[in-house]
Amino acid sequence: MLAVDMTGDAVKAKNGSMVAYDGTMIFKKLTGGGEGIRGMVTRRLTNERMTVMEVKGHGTCWFADYATEISLVHLQSEKLYVESSNLLCTDAGLRTGTTFTGLRGATQGNGIFTTTVEGTGQAALISDGPAVILRVTKQNPLTVDPGAYVAHQGKLKQSFQSGVTFRTLMGEGGGEAFQIRFEGEGLVYVQPSERNTIAGDV
Repeated sequence: MLAVDMTGDAVKAKNGSMVAYDGTMIFKKLTGGGEGIRGMVTRRLTNERMTVMEVKGHGTCWFADYATEISLVHLQSEKLYVESSNLLCTDAGLRTGTTFTGLRGATQGNGIFTTTVEGTGQAALISDGPAVILRVTKQNPLTVDPGAYVAHQGKLKQSFQSGVTFRTLMGEGGGEAFQIRFEGEGLVYVQPSERNTIAGDV
C-alpha cells in the first residue's frame, strides 16, 4: 500500500486504486491517461490503455492494486518506460505519454506501444511480487522474458529476438517464443512472475 501525504498538491493514480483517505480530497477522472484528447486518441490507436484519476487535497491518501508490491522510482529530468498495467501513481507534475517500442513492443498483447513517464518527481510501480532492479552496462546487455518485464530507464536500446525458453524445450510453449534485449546503460525492472504475452507462454 502506498501512503501519499498531500498539502494542496496533486497526484495522478490508476483509476479505482484509492483504498482510503483522511482529510479533504477531490477526485477527478482524466481522459487519455491524463494527456487530454490527443493522448486519448493515441491510446485508442495503440490499444495501450491507462485510465487515470487526479487526486488533490489536504491529508493522506492510500493507494493499492490487488495487494501487488509497490516500488518507488525517483526521476530527475528523466524518462521512464513502463507497462501501463504496472503504473500505480505519479506526481502530478510528471508528464505521461505513449511511445513506439518496436515490432514486438507490447508484452501484454496490447499493441506495439509503451507508456512513458517523464520529468522530475516520483512514480510508483506495481508488480506481481517484489520487483528486482537489474543494471545494464555496455559490457553486460540484458535479455528479459516479456512476461516479467515491468519498466526500464536510462540510455537503453531495446530490441526483440526469437529464442528458446525452458517451457518451449518442455513442449509447453503456446506460440513463438521471444525475449526483450536491452543494450547500453540503464536499469530494467522485472517481476518474479510472468503474465500472458502475445507470443503465448514464453
